[in-house]
Amino acid sequence: MLFTDIIDQETVKKQLVYSVDQGRIPHAQLLVAPKGTGALPLAIAYAQYILCNNSDGENITGDSACNLKLNKLMHPDLHFAFPVATTDKVKRHPVSDLFLEEWRRFIANNPYGDVLDWFQQLGNENKQGQIGVDEAEAIVKKLSLKAYEGNYKVMIIWMAEKLNNAAANKLLKLIEEPPEKTVLLLITENQEQIINTILSRCQVLKLNPLSENHIKNALVEREHISENEAVKIAHQADGNWNKAIHILHHSTNEEQFEKWFILWIRTAFKAKGNAAVIQELIAWSDAIAATGREVQKSFLHYCLQFFRQAMLKNYAADALVFLEPSTPNFNLEKFAPFVHSGNILEISNELNDAIFHIERNGNAKIILLDLSIKLTRLLHQKEAV
Repeated sequence: MLFTDIIDQETVKKQLVYSVDQGRIPHAQLLVAPKGTGALPLAIAYAQYILCNNSDGENITGDSACNLKLNKLMHPDLHFAFPVATTDKVKRHPVSDLFLEEWRRFIANNPYGDVLDWFQQLGNENKQGQIGVDEAEAIVKKLSLKAYEGNYKVMIIWMAEKLNNAAANKLLKLIEEPPEKTVLLLITENQEQIINTILSRCQVLKLNPLSENHIKNALVEREHISENEAVKIAHQADGNWNKAIHILHHSTNEEQFEKWFILWIRTAFKAKGNAAVIQELIAWSDAIAATGREVQKSFLHYCLQFFRQAMLKNYAADALVFLEPSTPNFNLEKFAPFVHSGNILEISNELNDAIFHIERNGNAKIILLDLSIKLTRLLHQKEAV
């Protein structure tokens, strides 16, 4: 993986390269990265720079055989841990090593992909993945061994917020006092979900959302589309390269999420003072609950974004509005006045609470129906003068 393959993030790239060139590699680092900003390919490029004795800020000057192995993600001293769940192939005690073939294919095809993309590739998006205690035991065992090639060992833990409590506690001593020449790179989209005892043991590096200009240029160079089309997609991508690619290729998730959302708010509007419509909200909740938890969480995050975009539209911040609904007879401008300073905080809190309870295996039907009934009240709430 070349550093030049990674879109922007120049400040963090320079910091990582400098740490290697100066021989001051922190033993535990946490990359905090919003969706689609490139933390995983950046961590892989950094690991390659360390393991293959590269120099001059790029992965082409060091050990050529080592670089070849890293490019194929088959170096014996580079290890991965990531969220997994049982599948038809792995029925008990799932750990990352059992999914390495799928993992390499995932990174080759979509290095900026998110956890939903990963589980869709595995064919079990109906399950909620985690990094469990079996994985933690495997990590401790791997890193206690000597490096195969006598240099560093690097462990990349992707979506570290998926570490359950037992796994996180088991890794504390390792993160605080790893064996010599051992580097742990944790990647998270949400720093607040990392337990403080791990957070305090890591050097934190923060990646920024990608600028519209960087996304536009990358689309033109990599996807060979016109600049006008690239500008439009970059505006909608919200700093997320993965989302830009989904938009370019007409992501079925985004289209489905929009249909669910608009059906939801239309039904919520009708439901006030009309008890019969509650049955429609129940049917809607049942339909969403029938999907997997990762899909449910991704959909609720989409709803958060939709409401925020509506509020920006309401306050004429058009330069920040990138959402362009494709549903017939739905006009964002007409919907926008219903999202304002008097209800946006409550709407956001209710959505975040629903995400929280779904993550903790709450009953999705009850959670979504409760959210729907609350939304019915909040959408009709007037803005304070």
